[in-house]
Amino acid sequence: MAPRVGVIRFFAAVPFLTRSFLTVILSIASVAPRHDAQAEPKPDLSPPSPLQQTLGDQIENLGRLYKDDSEELVQEVWLLGRYHGQYHWTDADTGEDHGFETRRFRLGGQARVLKKMTLHAQIVSGSDLDPVYNGFTELWAQWAFTPEIAVTIGQQKNRFTHDRNVSSRYLNYLERAMLTNMFGVDYTPAVTLQGTVGRTSYYTGVFTNATGQNIGEALTRYDSGYSVLGALYHRLGTTLGIQDVTLYGSYLHSDANERATNMSRFNDGVSGAVIMTHGHASLISEVTGGFDSAKGDAIGLNIQPTYFINRSLQIATRYQIAHSTDEGGLSPQRRYERPVGLGAGDRYQAGYVGLNYYIAKHRIKVMTGVEYATMSGQDAWTASTMFRFYFGPHSGGAFPMNDILPHESD
Repeated sequence: MAPRVGVIRFFAAVPFLTRSFLTVILSIASVAPRHDAQAEPKPDLSPPSPLQQTLGDQIENLGRLYKDDSEELVQEVWLLGRYHGQYHWTDADTGEDHGFETRRFRLGGQARVLKKMTLHAQIVSGSDLDPVYNGFTELWAQWAFTPEIAVTIGQQKNRFTHDRNVSSRYLNYLERAMLTNMFGVDYTPAVTLQGTVGRTSYYTGVFTNATGQNIGEALTRYDSGYSVLGALYHRLGTTLGIQDVTLYGSYLHSDANERATNMSRFNDGVSGAVIMTHGHASLISEVTGGFDSAKGDAIGLNIQPTYFINRSLQIATRYQIAHSTDEGGLSPQRRYERPVGLGAGDRYQAGYVGLNYYIAKHRIKVMTGVEYATMSGQDAWTASTMFRFYFGPHSGGAFPMNDILPHESD
């Protein structure tokens, strides 16, 4: 099915951020209290444009209220949050859907105390702020014994697959890959262990399979089954003339029951990825498999090539294909594709092309894109415009996705 004229009209209506909004952001950055015991090293990048120097470098620590590494009790305090708003228009064989939504709204805080402990709390709203308070997405404490060993206890992110490990703050696309979302990995109470040894970072843990709005109940009631996860990143560095190459692998086992709200589709999952960056370009290739499901096994390939035209504009593309051994073993994306009637099937393909504008690196950006998806003969086109804003510390995940920015640029 060919895209309709509405796609062209859609992109013609993409809003530009106003000068007044940028002034407000700079005002927040300039008045935020800050106590630096040591000068922060600047990233080793070529000189940014005047606009990016203002909005990128000056608000790099937006949300940081305090920092003094010489203090014994409290070394650092952050206010954190994110807002993701987006408009989508989906046209399929079976129907059409469009509208604006508040995709993510989160608020919280993070503190580093006693030199080695990090405390993190973050509340989340429902879609379109309904409800405004929908529980805690994260509530954990971490003790870093050494760079090689850190233990985290509490509600936290299940990081199965590289695609899922990437924080929504750094996503280049409207949604993660279809098969990634089918696993239903999310935030649940867990005990995890992570660290870095040489060029290798590891992450492993035991998770409950349920959470809910009542965080007290989620943290004390363990009757939904459990999941065990192990993941490794190994940075090869410069290889075959490519600036940076990283290998990734993970395994997930889930023993979910009827009370599980998460990780209940597949009993076992494996994933492997190659992440390559070189100057303005990056290429992420990941293979994911889900096994021992009531609806058959599934395997998928997710390829993400991106290229920075300059320090502000990025072309983001993606191709994904998945196959299931059961005729109805694959589920289309819960958002945008299912609402227009795209049904389950055994083969899914999707291609995405988008243009992202980085106003202040990942902290403020606008993204646009078009994705074509087909599931067992049914087609759907989705056009989208997205606004992303966050403040607070960078992700503490096993792989620093905020590094996927142009290392060499004009």
